[in-house]
Amino acid sequence: GKPGFPIVAVTVTTSRPRVEVQENSDAVLSCEFKTEKDQNPRIEWKKKDKEVSFVYFNGNFRGPFKARAKIEGATVTLRKVTLKDAGQYRCEVSAHLDSVMLGETNVTLKVLVPPHTPTCDIPSSALTASRVELRCSDQISIPPAEYFWYKDRKPLVPPRQANASYTVNQRTGVLTFLTVTRADTGQYHCEARNGVGQPKSCVGKHMNIDDLNIPAVITGIVLVCLVISVCTLGACYAHRQGYFSRKFASTVSTFIQKFRHIDTWPKA
Repeated sequence: GKPGFPIVAVTVTTSRPRVEVQENSDAVLSCEFKTEKDQNPRIEWKKKDKEVSFVYFNGNFRGPFKARAKIEGATVTLRKVTLKDAGQYRCEVSAHLDSVMLGETNVTLKVLVPPHTPTCDIPSSALTASRVELRCSDQISIPPAEYFWYKDRKPLVPPRQANASYTVNQRTGVLTFLTVTRADTGQYHCEARNGVGQPKSCVGKHMNIDDLNIPAVITGIVLVCLVISVCTLGACYAHRQGYFSRKFASTVSTFIQKFRHIDTWPKA
């Protein structure tokens, strides 16, 4: 500009620098500008991934944005966004008639994904006094889901007391029974929530807690000990009767008889 006059730059702003929308809905990337003189500035939109690529250039949308985006002024609307659309966008306005010709603003788009049906790992049975873990996971939801467990359709609230018989980690989805009892028998299911869309639950599964059969365990131990004792006594008796010595002597005698005439073998 002329000396004594302030230089007026093209100004580019956005009313929403961070945009969060649910997957498959529309996203509005706002861009407003003011120019000093230029009434028909050049507008460009770019997306920054590993490299910078054009979204809108020379009056047309490019690449994956063709036929599913529109522009009003400099504000862009993307229709039915997917996870691939998430990222940082930059609106650039070039006013060649202005003293300072270029202005820009950035908009970050985050695409939210509602929970999918979580995967639940629920054992069908366990023994009393054992440690048991039930697991729940949804790898798709954005932001990451939190998990809520139910027993017989009633919520299992994370216990506050330190000596509780179970713990619930709503972030990892792990329900842990430190020492299960028969009272823990029931139908369990897990629900995933992330504040986007409707919560989703896995199919309930029955977990049965059985008492450890102490008499059967004792009987099994006694039988094993009895078998070991019988084998040991049998081996001792055979050894005392000289069975192993006779068997060894017979094997050595056979070996000698087989190879005693080795000198009579044909020479090569």
